[in-house]
Amino acid sequence: MTGVLEGFSIIWVVIAVGYLVGRTGVLGEQARYVLNRVTFFVASPALLFTTLADSDPVAVLGPLLWVAGLSAVLTAVVYHLATARWLKRPASERIVAAMAASTVNSANLGLPIALYVLGDMSYAAPIILFQLALYQPVNLAMLDATTSKHRTTPMAMVLATAKNPMIIGSLLGLVVALTGVQVPQIVLEPVNLIAGASIPAMLLAFGISLVGSKPLEKASGRRADVLIGSVAKLVVHPLLAWVLAYYLFDLRGELLVASVIMAGLPTAQNIFVTASRYEHGVVIAKDTVLMTTICAIPLMMALALLLGI
Repeated sequence: MTGVLEGFSIIWVVIAVGYLVGRTGVLGEQARYVLNRVTFFVASPALLFTTLADSDPVAVLGPLLWVAGLSAVLTAVVYHLATARWLKRPASERIVAAMAASTVNSANLGLPIALYVLGDMSYAAPIILFQLALYQPVNLAMLDATTSKHRTTPMAMVLATAKNPMIIGSLLGLVVALTGVQVPQIVLEPVNLIAGASIPAMLLAFGISLVGSKPLEKASGRRADVLIGSVAKLVVHPLLAWVLAYYLFDLRGELLVASVIMAGLPTAQNIFVTASRYEHGVVIAKDTVLMTTICAIPLMMALALLLGI
């Protein structure tokens, strides 16, 4: 348990530094934007490549991937069932809300927690692959079908997914792991150096994003949506992951813990970006991201206690 507390403490300290950086404005107004783009386009792809290149590809594409996928889909279904008759919202808004309830922050928090709490960053890889390669494109297609703007063809969706730098880094890493190719040290060293910038930059950007946030404002009229979505994300999602991992896939030990902890991550920040693009469910996405972000790490510490780590 001491190791878990130390892992969470490291994460919280860097997030707190990011918050102070944001409050003081020492990096300017574009700090979060720049840090997020550096991690997404440069550092995180390098980190995923180096992590997966040294991983067991069978484990990455095995039960953890299935648990991540099934638990996310089932959580979205639970949210729809819980709100369909009670909260009368447009279809596009319900899709965004269900995404917020079932899509985890697999990169900005998933990678650091996989490293410092679970001890292996490869535990975050299956859920990153599932969300970027399948879950997000499918949800975007549904949003396209329910809105009159931003129509996207299936081929455009496939190409956009294929051009995602996180997907490219992950797939290249898997290729190296599957083939056993030895990457020359002169190539690997600069990649490792760039990868080392990923987690600090992620956590700093995350801390900056907390500055000035005010969730659950009464005037929004979406408090119920946010609260139900937050409960679904932080309670229902990890519970479903535990049931699937334990009973369906017979996982025990570290794999069971990794399945549950990864499912307990807060809502991915890119859900807010998606909602803003389509101009549907923006308040729900923004507030669910913030609420789950504030509550997730204490709840994951509780999960760690319950799981005995």
